[in-house]
Amino acid sequence: MKLIQFSHRCDYGHDWYVQVLFTQRWALFQASISWCEYPAWPYVQVKSGTGSLFNVMFWIHKLGFDVGFIERTWNWGHLKEEDRE
Repeated sequence: MKLIQFSHRCDYGHDWYVQVLFTQRWALFQASISWCEYPAWPYVQVKSGTGSLFNVMFWIHKLGFDVGFIERTWNWGHLKEEDRE
């Protein structure tokens, strides 16, 4: 189990991530802030179940926030492997 990790990902914009108290499959808390190159309509999504105890996603124009409690860990490792091929 790791205590905290910060990550950055660039794909049609920039995404900054933080994960707190997480394993390879589950995280106690994880959040992201996104800045997209393309604007979108504003929306809010609240989710419980399907891999998370509680998750809230908020998006307005080019800015997005995503906060999750006790949910499956976000893992972008498979994308790094595809880039190498």
